[in-house]
Amino acid sequence: MHVNLFDFELPPERIALRPVSPRDAARMLVIRPGAEPELTDAHVRDLPEVLAPGDALVVNDTRVVPARLDGIRRRTSSQGEGVHVEAMLHKRITADTWLVLARPGKRLAPGDVIEFSAPAGVRHLSATLEAKGEGGEVTLRFGLGGAELDAAIAAIGHIPLPPYIATRRPDDAQDRSDYQTMFAAHEGSVAAPTAGLHFTPELIARLEARGIATHRLTLHVGAGTFLPVKVEDTVDHRMHAEWGEVSAETAAALNAVKARGGRVVTIGTTATRLIESAATPEGDLQAWRGETDIFITPGYRFRYIDGMLTNFHLPRSTLVMLVAAFIGHEPQKRAYAHAIRAGYRFYSYGDACLLLPQARP
Repeated sequence: MHVNLFDFELPPERIALRPVSPRDAARMLVIRPGAEPELTDAHVRDLPEVLAPGDALVVNDTRVVPARLDGIRRRTSSQGEGVHVEAMLHKRITADTWLVLARPGKRLAPGDVIEFSAPAGVRHLSATLEAKGEGGEVTLRFGLGGAELDAAIAAIGHIPLPPYIATRRPDDAQDRSDYQTMFAAHEGSVAAPTAGLHFTPELIARLEARGIATHRLTLHVGAGTFLPVKVEDTVDHRMHAEWGEVSAETAAALNAVKARGGRVVTIGTTATRLIESAATPEGDLQAWRGETDIFITPGYRFRYIDGMLTNFHLPRSTLVMLVAAFIGHEPQKRAYAHAIRAGYRFYSYGDACLLLPQARP
């Protein structure tokens, strides 16, 4: 499909720069697609009443690392000395080596040393550029490794806010908590699974009291989530691989939900992509561990999920394509147009939509 089919105009004031408080006070557009999509304005706190006893939620329990590092390029010659470098950690290779999205990538070369700024009392951190890839991706070998490197990154790194926020305000201490879900347990993401940001312990307790269980999986979101789709046709887009795991316990519990007639509702596109990667063609969920680069666009046949809670996504993004694949392209366009007219807040810190193409039997 042509990527421009997923374009739309969004007024800048619709981009949320901070989350609402409490988290479950965010608005939620309930979308039941059909020939005439049914759109209902609600709030995330209404989930227990919108869903039914016996349904189950699937959340991503990844934890965001402070993955953006600011540094200065150093060279043995004076030429090119002192260039500022922004390094976004992307994927760990070894105890001391990371794949990184670097800016300005074109001005970096193998052998360059990047010295990273550090506050008082934090051990000096530097890295050597070992290789260059495509799209600004480079391989950095740090002077520290393992737990020592992790501690240095935690101390000097910045929360990697998406560009549409970071270009309008700097990150701060509040983002360290705002940009983590209540489920965050396993470090590895450079972006939050943002649909999970809407949940509170109180909301989970109300869901459980209603007979709606919550199950966990892990997908570490990579920096590729920030990259725009630059090709003209979706068939030419290459997805970055991301590591994930569905435990045997989670797979068995969700299969039991389906067997009893309950719906499996994923919280976010990350959980959706991992569940669909782990599902068999026959519609069963299996334990799964590895990397997935699944790219879901209209025409994809969903194997497992029955509903999805997700935020409102960027124009021309792989995420809005996934939404269109799940509920249909025309319903997606109508729902987004309604959300813009009704003043919904968009993107990572914004409001949510609940996609329910399948009613309970």
